[in-house]
Amino acid sequence: MAAQVPVFKLYGEDRAWPTPDLIHCESIAERSRLHGWEIRAHLHSDLLQVLYIQSGHAEVEIDGQARVLDEAAVQVVPALCVHAFRFSEDIQGHVLTLAQPLVEHLGAALERPPLSRAVCYLAEAHRDSLDMLFGTLAREYGQHQVGRELMLQSLISALLVWLARRALAGVHAEAQLSDRGRMHLRRFQALVEQHYRSHRPLDWYASQLGLSVAHLNSLCRRLAGQSGLQLIHQRLLLEAKRNLVYTSMTIAQVADSLGFSEAAYFSRFFRRGTGVAPKDFRSQR
Repeated sequence: MAAQVPVFKLYGEDRAWPTPDLIHCESIAERSRLHGWEIRAHLHSDLLQVLYIQSGHAEVEIDGQARVLDEAAVQVVPALCVHAFRFSEDIQGHVLTLAQPLVEHLGAALERPPLSRAVCYLAEAHRDSLDMLFGTLAREYGQHQVGRELMLQSLISALLVWLARRALAGVHAEAQLSDRGRMHLRRFQALVEQHYRSHRPLDWYASQLGLSVAHLNSLCRRLAGQSGLQLIHQRLLLEAKRNLVYTSMTIAQVADSLGFSEAAYFSRFFRRGTGVAPKDFRSQR
């Protein structure tokens, strides 16, 4: 672990890297107390940090994204991320700083290196194990017993495995959300197929699906590229085009079959959606 000595500085340091290790471990209070509990915006060119906030209040800002933490959490801050913190005076926790060569060495054993992006994981049910892990790491770092480097590397590896598993769990959760979203979209499309002639409002479809209008619109835009109302209108337009091309119904009959109260209203709707009047569309085809 002491293959090379980094020359990078920690926040507020006027000297080079303070230890011969490729890691540095200290309490959150130890450094933030010296700066009025505020670490102003800065970055590290080749250092990565993992903060474990055990208790107290923390305001975290990374690359312009702000977050408030009032419960136990692990925050990853990759190299080159502009970050700033503000802590309450009763803050409890640890800051683990890793030099990039060590990050790459340990992360190479994992299929999904967990330290490539800024992310925050709430401790939740893992609180006790994280307390033990960071507590042991801090004690081992502060002592110089036999096997110190091997022990530190083992503890950091355990932390990386925990982070990698949480990242993978997040990917699975996103996949499940995506699958649920597609299911909702398919159900919405089936409802549209049954009721598009009835001109029901979007909130009716949302209530049938057990969703809010905003959620339904969000799903439609994300998975189909259009709002919910646009999808309903597209289905009406498709049926109108079919009737105009493949039947001999008059414009008024087409309008009536699609639930429009007046042919003139249908013609305006059709022109808005296609750019041409129904009569011209039929003659062009």
